[in-house]
Amino acid sequence: MTATPRYAHPEAIVDTRWLADNLGAPSLRVFDCTTYLHYETGTGRPYRVESGRGDYDKAHIPGSAFLDLQGELSDRASPLNFTMPALDDLAARFAAKGIGTGTRVVLYARKNPQWATRVWWMLRAIGFDDAAILDGGFDKWSAEGRPTETTETRYPAATLAARPRPGLFVGKEEVRAAIGDAASCTINALAPDLHSGANPRYGRPGRIPGSVNVPALSLVDTASMTFRPPEAVAAAFAAVGAEPSKRILVYCGGGIAATLDAFLLHQLGYPDVAVYDASMSEWAKDESLPIERD
Repeated sequence: MTATPRYAHPEAIVDTRWLADNLGAPSLRVFDCTTYLHYETGTGRPYRVESGRGDYDKAHIPGSAFLDLQGELSDRASPLNFTMPALDDLAARFAAKGIGTGTRVVLYARKNPQWATRVWWMLRAIGFDDAAILDGGFDKWSAEGRPTETTETRYPAATLAARPRPGLFVGKEEVRAAIGDAASCTINALAPDLHSGANPRYGRPGRIPGSVNVPALSLVDTASMTFRPPEAVAAAFAAVGAEPSKRILVYCGGGIAATLDAFLLHQLGYPDVAVYDASMSEWAKDESLPIERD
């Protein structure tokens, strides 16, 4: 009899009741990670990035601070959005926001948990393991009528030394090398129209050859913004041939939605999962890289 799938790291997902009961704990650090993407045509760019700071200022979970992914936690020298900084630099940026030794971190977002999972995956890449995603994010918190505030929170700076985990983020060469490799499975976390090539948002329409499609939002109950049950998530990955024995590479448009897939693969116990950081923002524009479409 096959065991019922379960989430292997339940400490990395907290619910709204847990957070409500623990707000104010001295070591707790809660962050709103919201970013918005505004899709535009005729501009030569796939989307316009808007920080969620405006909505944070209007209402947020009491005691939570704000993390600006593009403005504070990305490589400002990169021509692409949301590029990972050097790991020591990233650790220093997190420490300045109050994340460090002895802190327990809870991350949430609005409208889409992918912004929280991106920050979680970045923290994991630098070796910080005491972080969790608020299941349902601000949407569920607000729908339950829980309290909010408008006062900004700033935590005191902390001490955080990077303990890098190599291989959690990869570049185009590793992704290219995985094409046709039976020991690897490359997953596209974008919507089906982007995977098929019907939508040319990122430049050349299509997908990385041989990749399979598990859209990030298909793994979320869009009514509550909570993660789907582990058996449903496990079935979605199994259906495309993503086996735990394989090296799993996940991509999307800019390394954000991919982290939602990657987070849940990690929760299911997959031991070897990586995110292609630049994703289709790089791949679709590089004519030397192969692409396929339906």
